[in-house]
Amino acid sequence: MTDFTEEKRIITELYRELDAAPPEAAKAALKHHYAPNHFWRGYHPFDEIHGPEAVADRFWTPLKTSLTHLQRRQDVFMAGKNEMDGFASTWVVSMGHLMGLFDAPWLGIAPTGKMAFLRYCEFNKVENGQVTETAMYFDIPHLMMQAGLQPFPPQTAAHLVQPGPMTHDGLMFTQQPPETGEKTLAAINAMITDLGQWNSGLSLEDELRRTWHEDMIWWGPAGIGATYTIPRYAKQHSGPFRAGFTDRSKTTHICRMAEGHFGGFFGWPNFTATPTGGFMGMPATGKPGEFRVIDIYRRDGDKLAENWIFIDLLHFWKQQGVDILARMAEAPRT
Repeated sequence: MTDFTEEKRIITELYRELDAAPPEAAKAALKHHYAPNHFWRGYHPFDEIHGPEAVADRFWTPLKTSLTHLQRRQDVFMAGKNEMDGFASTWVVSMGHLMGLFDAPWLGIAPTGKMAFLRYCEFNKVENGQVTETAMYFDIPHLMMQAGLQPFPPQTAAHLVQPGPMTHDGLMFTQQPPETGEKTLAAINAMITDLGQWNSGLSLEDELRRTWHEDMIWWGPAGIGATYTIPRYAKQHSGPFRAGFTDRSKTTHICRMAEGHFGGFFGWPNFTATPTGGFMGMPATGKPGEFRVIDIYRRDGDKLAENWIFIDLLHFWKQQGVDILARMAEAPRT
């Protein structure tokens, strides 16, 4: 049985120190666990950051200053070998919300003085007792909407603070049977094969039924929203997305792994596509754009039941000529 106990311990200790640290102490917590040449990939406007000091200065210290009394509310915690490098490296994944009191401006977003939730998912590569790479995606537009801003036109699916797995078994602090994770990874790979074709000859709903449960839940990012059941997913996201884009590239991932009934992946970017039919209520530009995505899945039986999605929409729309952050910073406050 593959044992990820040590890698999970390292990330648990990192979180314990980082979460307890005041803003000015975030740097010390990261330096304790990050390698000196650590490479961090994050949601725009943070993008690529090198070294623990820079990650603290640019992301964690400002975030902790803005969201006071910050606490981590995890819904998924897992580890696994990375299929994309031949199962050579080990990654530990955490997904949930960072919750705090929105007491000071962050990224030009005015504070509310109220509770705020920042959806996040983080992949950490652990080597020789240190974290050498991180991919941390989060949902800044969702935070904007909690603060009363509307960064996008009305979305096709639901806006809400998203819960964790229906089964409440995503926190895998102990080792899991490897064959369970292998089945999950196989289900994810089958879905990726279908997703990348767009030419199965089946109706969209019947194509989805090959790898998804009928009562699937797609927990999408703010601006698109969450949707429930295959027919509503096809109507509220998958159908409009396929109709809005052409020239989709092949999907590429940096890490793809699974443990237990959960698994996921991220890319940098995952794929490119050209908006030629409009997307998210915005007009088509005809400019190819990158999609940086994290997907986390829950498997039930031989099909997928839930999917949490993090898409760097700020990066995508900036490539299309729309700086959402700058526009929201100038939005009038009531």
